[in-house]
Amino acid sequence: MDVTSLRPSPPAPAISERPAPPGAPAPPPARPSPKLASRRWTWLLRAAIAVAAVAAGVSAWQYFKPKGLPEGFAGGNGRVEATEIDIAAKIPGRIKDVLVDEGDFVTAGQLVARMDTAVLEAQRREAEAQLRMAHIAVDTARSQVTQREAEKAAAQATVAQREADVDGAQRRFARSEDLAPRNAVPYSRLDDDRAAFLAARAAVNTARAQVAAADAALNAARAMVIGAQAAVDSTRATIERIQADIDDSQLRSPRDGRVQYRVAQPGEVLPAGGRLLNMVDLGDVYMLFFLPTAAAGRVNMGSEVRVVLDAAPQYVIPAQVSMVADVAQFTPKTVETEEERLKLMFRIKARISPDVLHAHLTKVKTGLPGMAYVRLAPGVEWPANLQVRLPEA
Repeated sequence: MDVTSLRPSPPAPAISERPAPPGAPAPPPARPSPKLASRRWTWLLRAAIAVAAVAAGVSAWQYFKPKGLPEGFAGGNGRVEATEIDIAAKIPGRIKDVLVDEGDFVTAGQLVARMDTAVLEAQRREAEAQLRMAHIAVDTARSQVTQREAEKAAAQATVAQREADVDGAQRRFARSEDLAPRNAVPYSRLDDDRAAFLAARAAVNTARAQVAAADAALNAARAMVIGAQAAVDSTRATIERIQADIDDSQLRSPRDGRVQYRVAQPGEVLPAGGRLLNMVDLGDVYMLFFLPTAAAGRVNMGSEVRVVLDAAPQYVIPAQVSMVADVAQFTPKTVETEEERLKLMFRIKARISPDVLHAHLTKVKTGLPGMAYVRLAPGVEWPANLQVRLPEA
């Protein structure tokens, strides 16, 4: 058997690949469809736009990014932060209304929430009723003083009358005592005049005791007036305290800032000191960044700083150093060599000028990363790319 007969025969050429018969005209070249050509132009245009956008972004970044820092400057990465403030309930109670949402800008003194004050208002009405009763008690006590003063005056008049009786009885007794031995008057009259004199003198002592009693009653009445007046003052202070609690139930923003979180919702009950809102004080914005030992050691309080944010590299924001940490934040396990000491990083706080913040208050955002550049030598001129450039107010 022939082995070649077992090989597969080559495939027959396709109709389109068969050679044209001799003398036949050549077929026209194939043209792409209009739809395919349109797609190719669209992709080419998109690619050109993308390349142009990337080139523009790279050019802008190259233009705005700080070039190599000259001598006398240092820079470090940081993040813009602001002082956080918790708006909390002073006394326990139920939240009635929350008037702001997360992200809202608030001004100092703006009403942001209300607590339910029904119980406090009832307590105030009760204290006002007690105040009226205290005023009545003061008037009653003053009337008692007037009455006791009259009683004391009457007792003093009685004393004067009794003293006059004593004087007359004493004179009669003296005459009888002189005439009785000469039988001018009977001894019985002498005895009567002696008894009358002693009785009059006893009556004086009784009247004087009544004056002392009236004086004691008068002092007691005056003490009642002082006590009633103290009750008035105490009740008035209670009303003022309750009113202060009612005023504190109207929660207001302590500073200009922006609301970050609503911690509680209307209808919830908060304990004393319970947080309701969290806000950031946009008047105290700063950037924290880090510098190595060699640069941090040359930073002075109040040194000028320029802040450039990653989100807006076209702007350069002025700031000042307000704090230099006295303890390194990144410390190797052991510091034994000079090289290891140079690895220590110190935290620097650069506070943005309040005037700048006030002029652009609604545009201030916290949490943005960026770079902070500090001038270590006061006489060195800032580079052109770090000159102050602020957005329009």
